[in-house]
Amino acid sequence: MLIRAHYYQQFDADPTLDVPAEAYGGWKTAVIELAPEHTAVVVMHAWDFGEPHEYPGWRRCVEYIPRAEAICRTVFPKLLTAVRTSGLKLFHVVSRGNYYKQYPGYKLAVELAGPEPEEPERISPDPVLAKLKRFRAEHVFVGKHNEDDVRHGFERLDFAPEAKPYDNEPVAETGHQLFALCKHFDVNHLIYTGFAINWCLLLSPGGMHEMSSRGLMCSAIREAVTAVENKETARRELCKELALWRVALAFGFVFNLEDFLDALHRLNDRTPTCDD
Repeated sequence: MLIRAHYYQQFDADPTLDVPAEAYGGWKTAVIELAPEHTAVVVMHAWDFGEPHEYPGWRRCVEYIPRAEAICRTVFPKLLTAVRTSGLKLFHVVSRGNYYKQYPGYKLAVELAGPEPEEPERISPDPVLAKLKRFRAEHVFVGKHNEDDVRHGFERLDFAPEAKPYDNEPVAETGHQLFALCKHFDVNHLIYTGFAINWCLLLSPGGMHEMSSRGLMCSAIREAVTAVENKETARRELCKELALWRVALAFGFVFNLEDFLDALHRLNDRTPTCDD
């Protein structure tokens, strides 16, 4: 399966320049080969956030929700249909809860993975540390006045309608389960979609950092992700740009949606060419 991929050339810095890194090659494209039988698309943390009036506090502190909802509406239907039609494997990675436990794909993951490994020992907080954590919860994220809405939103968490697993599509709650699925289906390259590329997709259980440490390549589809942004970055979505650079530098490749769809369509036609 040939596909146009974006990669980042992080060399050569020029020490004679005022800013040596400005000599880097930067973003480039190349036609690369993927092995469909060893590749899976991951839909991670694609949630139903409810209607805007239901949990306003959630939306006040998680500003990317409207972008995530737009991606679910406009990108996921054609992307996931193409993946399913192509025969490429499709995995769902969820956050802890109960909204997925009735799915046969989750039961498969639990069966394949067996017992979870023992969690690392955690340090015991003293009163000062507890106060510092409370200060951060009230003044950094999520804000005291937003806590109830966020809690209530997570209590009724569910898949976004466009991201619900079909049939027996595998569902993993932890990296241990996702790795078991990868072994079972002989997958070594995960292509991530979902929310958010610089947060959950990177650091949550089953995210790129964890799976990369187990030997898997981890890539992303640009139009199928968004990022946690801040006041200074949100207008231009600069955190998303930095996150995609990090994916390209540390974990795998970045694919444009249309290039990915084109590769899947050619896979269905069994056409092995890709225009430069």
